[in-house]
Amino acid sequence: MKLAQKYSHLNGEEYLIVHHNDLYKEIKSYIKSVNADNFKTKVSKEIRKEGTMLYSPTAINSALKLKFAEGNWNESRYKYYITLNRELMEKSISLPIKEQKKFLIENGEKNPIFSYNQTDFVKQQIAVEVQFGKYSFVAYDLFVKHMLFYSGGVINLGIEILPTKKMQCQMSSGIAYFEGEVYNVMRQGRNSPPVPLLILGVEP
Repeated sequence: MKLAQKYSHLNGEEYLIVHHNDLYKEIKSYIKSVNADNFKTKVSKEIRKEGTMLYSPTAINSALKLKFAEGNWNESRYKYYITLNRELMEKSISLPIKEQKKFLIENGEKNPIFSYNQTDFVKQQIAVEVQFGKYSFVAYDLFVKHMLFYSGGVINLGIEILPTKKMQCQMSSGIAYFEGEVYNVMRQGRNSPPVPLLILGVEP
């Protein structure tokens, strides 16, 4: 596959080039190493595409994830306790998980709720999500997951890898695509979400 398009939010790409250009080259090499035509194995059952051979989202997803795993990019979990008190949330979010619960209880939160978020791959505080799934998954990555890891001090940049519209047209209905998700980010304004992002659009 090739890296066909890219969108840098809050200087995401600029940060990557200056501070981790080696990782950027690594990511691009993983994309290039996957031959998408090997995964055009799904026979469509949809009315408008019935019988057509489509790219398998799960197979391509797995192939890319395997490359990252081989490059020692590791899954990461960010654990935290939930409070609906904004002031307590802002003060507790940067504390180690063991201290968060104690802090919240001492400040009047009777039953803090434990939760966590998980991201596909993290290396040197750069997070990568390989996303060939539904629209809702990408929105959660961009507006919740990356932001939570960033505000918690786990990452400095979130990267999302998506198919372009050109590729998505040859996949099942409902798959998120680069142009649509970049539009959603742009529509929120220049500073939302408040986390540096690099969105990459790939295609055969």
